Amino acid sequence: MTVMTSWDLFDDLRAAQDELLRANSPYGQRFTPAGHFVHQFGTGQGAQAWAPPVDITERKDAYLVSVELPGVGTEDLEITFQDGLLTIQGERLAAHDPAAEKIHRSERRYGAFRRSITLPSHVMADAIEASAQDGVLQILVPKAKEAHAKRIPVRPATGKAAVAAKAAKNGA
Repeated sequence: MTVMTSWDLFDDLRAAQDELLRANSPYGQRFTPAGHFVHQFGTGQGAQAWAPPVDITERKDAYLVSVELPGVGTEDLEITFQDGLLTIQGERLAAHDPAAEKIHRSERRYGAFRRSITLPSHVMADAIEASAQDGVLQILVPKAKEAHAKRIPVRPATGKAAVAAKAAKNGA
């Protein structure tokens, strides 16, 4: 089974619109009256949500989920699998102290994130493995042997079963 994520033509437009809205948000980017660019880090309800990019590939024996997470330590990650749903969550902490430094531009996202991916039912949940290297988290989800439908032969009834079936057919 191939797992695909659809592409929305208007995602780029929405992202640009979100950038403009964030520019006027008390938790986002804004310009000072003098025209200097500043960034305020939001940690409350208005903080910008983000999700790391994910690639999902399929091999003969497994699915491979790759997640870009530069700056996120393994101690800041939690991976769970329940009812066919693989969930990756964690937090990327801000690299700079906004009180101690004047930030001119900040395009990276910080804070909590959560990605959930629905996987086919024929995976071996107990054998899922995760590793991280160079800012990329890789989750190997082994496939279970596919359950093939078992063909059940139909034999003619004999003995009491044959008499009962014949009586039912004749309406007796």
